[in-house]
Amino acid sequence: MLLACPVLWATTPPLELAKQLTDKHQVERYLASEKYDGIRATWINGELRSRGGLLINTPANFTANWPSMRLDGELWAGRGRFNHVSNTVLDNQPNAQHWQDIRFMVFDAPSDKPFFKRYSDYTHAIAHCDCNNLEAIKQHRFNTRAQLSQWFNELVSQGAEGVILHRRDARFNPGRSDNVLKLKPYMDSEAKVIGYQQGRGKYQGMLGALIVVDKCGKQFKIGTGFSDAERANPPAIGSTITFKYHGYTKNGVPRFASYLRQRKPLN
Repeated sequence: MLLACPVLWATTPPLELAKQLTDKHQVERYLASEKYDGIRATWINGELRSRGGLLINTPANFTANWPSMRLDGELWAGRGRFNHVSNTVLDNQPNAQHWQDIRFMVFDAPSDKPFFKRYSDYTHAIAHCDCNNLEAIKQHRFNTRAQLSQWFNELVSQGAEGVILHRRDARFNPGRSDNVLKLKPYMDSEAKVIGYQQGRGKYQGMLGALIVVDKCGKQFKIGTGFSDAERANPPAIGSTITFKYHGYTKNGVPRFASYLRQRKPLN
């Protein structure tokens, strides 16, 4: 069950946002691709911009020869390497060596065409440019939910974050709709840190739990998912963190919430 709630934070530039895949959705109407755990970005007007619209500083040759069309995707350096990407992208003076590990994984080229035609367009454009760090994410079609589930389980077992589905015939439509769906082994969301609970036992003098408030105004604690280093130096009060959870309690609080990471300002 997903809960509707008012948006408490500033809106982002026009982007398509994913809803959760549910039993009502017909998977044969969608194209599916791996969900990459990176930093979302847009290539537009010769500039690479973050989800929030901020300019991303890259080495001069990183975007050389990229197509002129708008491209939406994820800056990604491999499974389990989100922190490397985050630290590299947030560096005001781009480190050319660190950027060599990063690719821009493209999942859309917004236009007034249906998605399957957009996919064909940007795949062709990327294949015919001299761009080693630019890659079109491969899309797959499944006729049954069982086929999708089998592929999803294989990806997750290999360390993938999950799957994204784009409706084949849908035209680009900014915002959250059934045009784009996500399938993950868990759900995730964001919350603001408003306080701390002190640790006990082995965590005496360290963080025991974060006290947070989510986008719906629900206040709760997150006490798992932290490394010892994070417990010794927890996210600051007022910062935004990402957490994972498994549905909601009857009171609308995320169930089994666990810390994932601190959201950096660029996003």
